Amino acid sequence: MERERLRELIIKRSLKAADEPIFRLASGKMSRFYLDLKQVTFDPEGVYLVGKLMYELIKDRRPEAVGGLTLGADPIAYAVCFASFSDGNPIKPFVVRKEPKGHGMKRQIEGLVEAGERVAVVEDVVTTAGSSLKAVKACRSAGLEVIGVFAIVDREEGGKENLEKEGLRLTSLYRLSELL
Repeated sequence: MERERLRELIIKRSLKAADEPIFRLASGKMSRFYLDLKQVTFDPEGVYLVGKLMYELIKDRRPEAVGGLTLGADPIAYAVCFASFSDGNPIKPFVVRKEPKGHGMKRQIEGLVEAGERVAVVEDVVTTAGSSLKAVKACRSAGLEVIGVFAIVDREEGGKENLEKEGLRLTSLYRLSELL
């Protein structure tokens, strides 16, 4: 029921379609379909559902923290944090900056994570997994053990395969083909 409700919200608010490829994706590719999941993750009902469903997707892998590249991953990480705490199994959130901070501690990763901890990298949408791999690289450079990449939507355009080349598994709530 919750999974179906989230699917409805994604289709209603986030999925855009055109007859021709008019949408430029972060990967640079042109597409007939665009998913703006911030229209769901910035909504109270949407972020509640995302947190609950992503937590269920992640929890059996027993991460100590969850996060990813800002900005798409931020509301997901916080939502999973709340859901995990409510379940008595707190998982800490963290944020990966696109570039290390230029002042202060010059961190690329913000959060209460320490080298050696098991972390789940989260994404709103995976196309080629470029953003996911950037987050994974930052996590590994900080000594974190990345247990996998978890996405709301896999666009089924090579991201899963690109992550597998790095020894990582992509797990998603939906595939784009399920939303069309």
